[in-house]
Amino acid sequence: MLNKIIRFSIFNRGVILLLTLLMVVAGIYSFQSLPIDAVPDITNNQVQINTVIEGLAPEEIERTITFPVESSMRGIAGVQQVRSITRFGLSQVTVVFKDGLDIYRARQLVSERLQGIAADRKSVV
Repeated sequence: MLNKIIRFSIFNRGVILLLTLLMVVAGIYSFQSLPIDAVPDITNNQVQINTVIEGLAPEEIERTITFPVESSMRGIAGVQQVRSITRFGLSQVTVVFKDGLDIYRARQLVSERLQGIAADRKSVV
C-alpha cells in the first residue's frame, strides 16, 4: 500500500504539488480566522478607587478615607474581596467582584456607594 502511494507521488508530481499548495492555503486561512487572542484576558473583575489627599499622614488617611470606603464596599452584592493600601497622600481601595458580574454593573454599584458615602460626609460636616 505504501509503495503505491510513493509510486503515485513520484509519477504525479503536479497533483501532489497542487494538493500541497491547497493545504498551505487552507492552513493560512484557518490561522487567520482563529478566534483566539494572543494573550487572553485572565484578570478578574475589579474596580479600583483611588483618592489623592495632600497634607495628611497615612494613619489619618486610613482612618478618614480608606476605612469608610472599604467598609461600605463590603456590602455590595457580588463582592468577592476588598483590599486597600494607604500611602502618603494616596488611598487605594480595590474591590474584586465574582466573574459572572458585568464590569460596567460593578462600576455602577461602586459609584452609587461612593455617592452615598459623600452624602453621609456632607451631612456630618
